[in-house]
Amino acid sequence: MRQLPETDRDAIRLAQDPKFSRWLEQVTATGGCAHPVHLAGSSTTVDATTGEIIHHYDTRDEPGERLLVRCRNRRASVCPACSRLHAGDTYHLVRAGLLGGKNVPAAVRHRPRLFVTLTAPSFGPVHRAGEPCRPRRDGGTCEHGRPLGCGTLHAPDALAVGQPLCAACYDYTSHVLWHAHASKLWDRFVIDVRRRVASSVGLVQSRFARHARLSFARVAEYQKRAAVHVHAVVRLDGPNGYQDEPPAWGTAELLLNAVRASARRVCVRTSYSSAVGELELRWGAQLDARLLHAGGDGPDDDAVAAYVAKYVTKGASETGAGTDRSLTTWADIESAPVSEHVRALMRACWRLGGLREYAPLNLRTWVHTLGYRGHILTKSRAYSTTYAALRAERAHQQGHVDAPDTVTERQWRYVGSGHTPGAALIAAGIAEDLAECRRHSADARQQGGGVHDAART
Repeated sequence: MRQLPETDRDAIRLAQDPKFSRWLEQVTATGGCAHPVHLAGSSTTVDATTGEIIHHYDTRDEPGERLLVRCRNRRASVCPACSRLHAGDTYHLVRAGLLGGKNVPAAVRHRPRLFVTLTAPSFGPVHRAGEPCRPRRDGGTCEHGRPLGCGTLHAPDALAVGQPLCAACYDYTSHVLWHAHASKLWDRFVIDVRRRVASSVGLVQSRFARHARLSFARVAEYQKRAAVHVHAVVRLDGPNGYQDEPPAWGTAELLLNAVRASARRVCVRTSYSSAVGELELRWGAQLDARLLHAGGDGPDDDAVAAYVAKYVTKGASETGAGTDRSLTTWADIESAPVSEHVRALMRACWRLGGLREYAPLNLRTWVHTLGYRGHILTKSRAYSTTYAALRAERAHQQGHVDAPDTVTERQWRYVGSGHTPGAALIAAGIAEDLAECRRHSADARQQGGGVHDAART
């Protein structure tokens, strides 16, 4: 036993425990969660009329006197099991706003809908993949002696892709400050789209909400150059969101024109700094706005939902644009496992975070995400269902709801989290087995002509 690795010794110790089978049930119930939360406490369900105890549960009878529950982390790099569940919820949340379902009427698929991609502006030339990188007939060098062009045909996974041609020329300050204001820029964009739609039909902007509502769901994604860009489903509804039909004047072309105009127009100005000045931040020139047609002429609704769900589970470290854990010191930045381009962004974030005029941006707190402090997924209130509703529905299907005419008293406290080395090995195996079962189930349905997208399982 002493010659075995620590992980193997720990796994054998767990397997020899008299309560191993119950512990295995708990881990399986979490889906093989990689970092479960440990709770201690009890719950008692009583009849609301008679006061009779119907059911009592206490963790004192459990292995280690604790109950394991999911960590619910969305990042696949942190917990593959929980991130997959989160991706499934995101898929259904976005899909319901496209095709209906989950208490959203199917009529939403016939309303004006767009799939919009907004990018960050250029902060300096970077290496590209898929074509000759940056060919220049006249050659030439920048003021720092670096070539202005690159004729290499880079592979998509080449390390050079996304890296600046000259790091000294690259505008790291604007990159970080753009990230810090990206959420505000999105808010300005949504407001301006509403104003343009209203103006196009002769409405006073303050009365737009009486006639229509702009609903959306958007996800942020890091590009190879470590800059965030935004994918969004945008829909025009009646005043009560998905419950109401849009007015007759609300057409897809009207919405498309407003989106394109607003993307070019809106801007956010930074606070003045003697070290930086005042910057005017805008969306990049690369705008993609596509109509979503109910008849199938255009991007497939299921594909759009799956695309959004795919990116919502990606962490910063998985895309190579930061880390998934906070960095609290300059030394953490220097030792972080990132490219030199990303490290330079982190350094700029740390330096700018020390300036008093940028204190409200909390840049040092968000060094690990390169200054971006917005949510990965956001949606308007009336776009579709909510994560809470989806989780409540899943709990109901699993029978984890209070019976009618009963009252449940719960007392829980946090007592720890995570796995021991052996437990982590077993949990990873359970998660992989469950994933394999889902893959086989999806293949069987596809062959039988049923649901073909594994994101639905």
